[in-house]
Amino acid sequence: MRAHSTTAPLRQGVPGSLWKLGRLNHIAIAVPDMEKATALYRDVLGATVSDKVPLPEHGVYTVFVELGNTKLELLHPLGEKSPIAGFLQKNKSGGMHHICIEVDDINAAIADLKAKNIRTLSAEPRIGAHGKPVMFLHPKDCDGVLVELEEA
Repeated sequence: MRAHSTTAPLRQGVPGSLWKLGRLNHIAIAVPDMEKATALYRDVLGATVSDKVPLPEHGVYTVFVELGNTKLELLHPLGEKSPIAGFLQKNKSGGMHHICIEVDDINAAIADLKAKNIRTLSAEPRIGAHGKPVMFLHPKDCDGVLVELEEA
């Protein structure tokens, strides 16, 4: 007698989505001292790191650390209204801030996720550190994780 699985395929009965989730683009880490953090990854761990880039529209400085299969994004506050400043007030040593996952169509993804009651942190996508549209999803709707979607 042959046994067979009674587990249904994951997408059975679900209409085809108009967008697809892609690869992990980066993990963002809020740091209280950008120079010290950059030196750790570059000088101690031997990673390739980018120059520090100000992103005033997001209230942050960024440095990207290249890893073989993804990147780390080091974040440091820029300006008094920086969201990273508030994060660092609660987490003095810094820590993981968000993950960024690529999507093939950010507008379709946002519409679909909003229809599924996933809240976004802004009304419309903004241009992110890579010059591509991004949208942040509310951590309370994503198991406590701040998720950034970036159009691939």
